[in-house]
Amino acid sequence: MLKNIYLLFISLIICTGCSTKQPEYTFGVKPDTKEDASGAAVKLIGQLQARKDTVHITVKIPKGRYDFYPDSAFTREYYISNHDQDNPKKVGFALENLQNVTIDGQGSEFVFHGRMIPFAILKGQNITLKNFSVDFELPALRQLNILEVDPGKDELLAKIYPSGNYRIDTEKLVLLGEGYEVTPQGSMAFRPDKRLTYIRRDVNFNPLSVTEASPDILRIKGWEQIKLTTPGERYVLRSWKRPTPGVFISECTNTVLENVKVHYAEGMGLLAQMSENITLDRFSVCLKGEDDSRFFTTQADATHFSACKGVIVSKNGLYEGMADDAINVHGTYLRVTKRLNDTTLQARYMHPQAWGFKWGETGDSVQFVESEKMERVGSHFNTITSIKAVDKPTEFGAKEFEITFAATLPQEISETGKFGIENLTWTPEVVFSDNIIRNNRARGALFSTPKRVICENNLFDHTHGTAILLCGDCNGWYETGACKEVIIRNNRFINALTATYQFTNAVISIYPEIPNLKDQQQFFHSGIVIENNTFETFDRPLVYAKSTDGLVFRNNTVSYNTEFEPFHWNKHPFFFERVSNVLIENNRFENGWDAEKDIRTEHSAEDAVTVK
Repeated sequence: MLKNIYLLFISLIICTGCSTKQPEYTFGVKPDTKEDASGAAVKLIGQLQARKDTVHITVKIPKGRYDFYPDSAFTREYYISNHDQDNPKKVGFALENLQNVTIDGQGSEFVFHGRMIPFAILKGQNITLKNFSVDFELPALRQLNILEVDPGKDELLAKIYPSGNYRIDTEKLVLLGEGYEVTPQGSMAFRPDKRLTYIRRDVNFNPLSVTEASPDILRIKGWEQIKLTTPGERYVLRSWKRPTPGVFISECTNTVLENVKVHYAEGMGLLAQMSENITLDRFSVCLKGEDDSRFFTTQADATHFSACKGVIVSKNGLYEGMADDAINVHGTYLRVTKRLNDTTLQARYMHPQAWGFKWGETGDSVQFVESEKMERVGSHFNTITSIKAVDKPTEFGAKEFEITFAATLPQEISETGKFGIENLTWTPEVVFSDNIIRNNRARGALFSTPKRVICENNLFDHTHGTAILLCGDCNGWYETGACKEVIIRNNRFINALTATYQFTNAVISIYPEIPNLKDQQQFFHSGIVIENNTFETFDRPLVYAKSTDGLVFRNNTVSYNTEFEPFHWNKHPFFFERVSNVLIENNRFENGWDAEKDIRTEHSAEDAVTVK
């Protein structure tokens, strides 16, 4: 009898479980119809926000092409680090205040129209995006395919791509987007093989006249590039605007992007700020394949992480054709604007593209730096006990903050000098591995964090500037901070540095911006190991380091080729300014090397560099 009651009880539990059905979340628009999918995204996200349970769910979107238009999309006021702070912004998927959700595109193409942020994830927990691509029907960037060049007449003929969507006002070219216009001010020069053109960086687009020879064929006169150009080259026309990233992540925890491709964005491919633990696996900012007619992808960086913490993992990605770096990891210095008392300061966001978002919280650990010498002020860290906006009701949209600290402030910190505040709590570890970075403007990978950085098994293939940069600056970009442990290993560098940009003194450039280096007493960067890498180069500079204590260059292989003529002003494989504890050992140089001639040191002790 007891056995029968027990079996009945178990069967009731099983049946009850069978009758509890998870709600289905469907994407209410058919693919491949060009029907506006923005409304379906709004409805889907509303359903996700209304659900009561917290079980992890996966929303599967049937494979196909979906078009998103701004009129029926989300309208949001967002303040996005390192972007233009123009509002409001139109958003395709505004994934706000959600947890335990996966959006699986199953190989879909998401195509956006006008100026939109395709995906925004705000205040989310355990959000995953996977298996889709992002593109725009009509990019703001355009390219000119050079057809004919006549230096004698100081003119050329070029075909514009994508076709149409332009006008000529008083012999000036205006690019027409969907709901906006762009007057190009600059351009990027590409060879026919999609590599950026040797030693031509940030070319102005300022011809005397542009006229239409026939539809889509432009006659360009009086442009400084005419005498340098050959048929088949492409010039990607651009402005300096950064209105919208492809993916925006803010104040999130445990975010994953898996097998997501961004083919174009008018800002960065992905921008994350004030978020913890982000994993990119097969996330790419890339062309649509070898036969893609485009030579360009994003207007700025492929990926950018501002004031994040936890661990950032970026692996198995392809980054190409960007107008800036593949990855940039940093925090943001606030400039001290007023000392209110011995424990309270006012401080301000300084860069015009970095303000309006949360900078810190009660309990965060901070340190202070003197901006001209870029060295820490005071022997101890401090802790925030309160922080509030001065110019806004909350930190949302604010530029200036009043911050109170637990310990007495160093006496010298006030508005009469130049001092920055660095938030040490919001600094991440980074693993950047097994990626391909190629054919992009500026630099490859930038790391500015005191936590551990591992950069390994990557291919840096024809980055136009420095392949890897360790920076830090409290005077211009206001991007923190000092690196303490960086491991650069098992990477392959192929003909990096075919043009010079800011901070590009060698293939690997350790270049904090320090206006007053001669009076600096402390070192900025430390603990850097460069090992087991392969350098294939046409020129001389390999490693430049400034204000660095502890640098190892070992077990690397260096070979030389003749793809380009050497041109760089830095003629030394190793150039060090104010360094200590540098070790160079057990490296193989194809043509041999001479330590006395190939190492240049300035502002350093005689025994600062050891060669074995």
